[in-house]
Amino acid sequence: MAAERSAVLLDWGGVMTGNLFGSFRTFCADEGLDPDGLANLFRHDRDARALLIDFECGRIEEVDFEPRLSTALGLAWHEGLIDRLFAGAALDDAMVEGVRALHDRGIATGLVSNSWGTRRYPRDLLAELFDAIVISGEEGFRKPDPRMYELGAQRIGAEPSACVFVDDLPFNLDPARELGMAVVHHTSAASTLAELDALLASP
Repeated sequence: MAAERSAVLLDWGGVMTGNLFGSFRTFCADEGLDPDGLANLFRHDRDARALLIDFECGRIEEVDFEPRLSTALGLAWHEGLIDRLFAGAALDDAMVEGVRALHDRGIATGLVSNSWGTRRYPRDLLAELFDAIVISGEEGFRKPDPRMYELGAQRIGAEPSACVFVDDLPFNLDPARELGMAVVHHTSAASTLAELDALLASP
């Protein structure tokens, strides 16, 4: 049996919120685009991928990112683009309450998130749920850079080997695993919270 862990690091979008890719697909469909248009753009267009990386690392501002992404998508407008893209990914109340319960019982909790700008995070809620945060746009690097995971562990005062890392994207789990963290691939609040309950040490 794996050793019990005493700390948990979680992604934000797609873990603490609803499915981001579902929200992106809905947006694209509403705009008359291929539902997978945004995902395919980032997957296959080198310039669009570089744009996303620069934005997530805080190297360009939202005011520059939105019109450039809009153009890449073939849209005639750009104001409010990010808000529209994320409109279908509301907070997941079950995850919020689950993480709050872990935090209240003394489990160290941290946020490790790639950001599309930094102003949309509910900072008061983050302060309630997490002992520390690592947001890519504030750090200048992004997952899957190992520094994101190392910094998350450091800021909550835990060794990587004591941590569980939760993310909805499988390729973001690999660096955490290599650092000695246990990992959980998030697909639903119920399954993730059950896995965390099994992995984390009892109070």
